[in-house]
Amino acid sequence: MPILHAHILAGRSAAQKQAFARAVTEAASTHLAVPATAVRVLIHEIPPAEWFTAGEPKAPPAPTA
Repeated sequence: MPILHAHILAGRSAAQKQAFARAVTEAASTHLAVPATAVRVLIHEIPPAEWFTAGEPKAPPAPTA
């Protein structure tokens, strides 16, 4: 059973994530020759302050009180 992990930047809608999961499931089912019911898609949402590119965060960290 394929278990697919996707790490994405937080902020996408539930509909966008569901559409992504369906598309990934279809691709895995087709290319790995497994039934769609055997495919698991896990979405890990990363807050922008914890997403770094070239050492710089996507967004500054939230202020602490």
